[in-house]
Amino acid sequence: MGKSAHDIVNSQRFRSLVRKRWSVSIVLTALLFLLYYGYILVIAYGKPFLALKVGTHATLGIVFGALTIVGAWLLTIIYVVWANVSYDREVDSIKKDLI
Repeated sequence: MGKSAHDIVNSQRFRSLVRKRWSVSIVLTALLFLLYYGYILVIAYGKPFLALKVGTHATLGIVFGALTIVGAWLLTIIYVVWANVSYDREVDSIKKDLI
């Protein structure tokens, strides 16, 4: 028979997985904050810079705004790929210990 849920939750393997998930989450959240607040700070203090034309109709502000959105998507994709490849496999492995 497998381990009890209490044994799993108190195991070093489970605690390590929780720490890893928190580490990944904190790093990606910090990057997202830097991305968004960096863009806001550039808007607040770099208006002449963002007003520079890129091509005939766009400005750097529009380009940086679009890159901010794309950056947020990329951070989300990074998390989903990490969760699918690493985290979910480890969770499934720990679940098998319950059986």
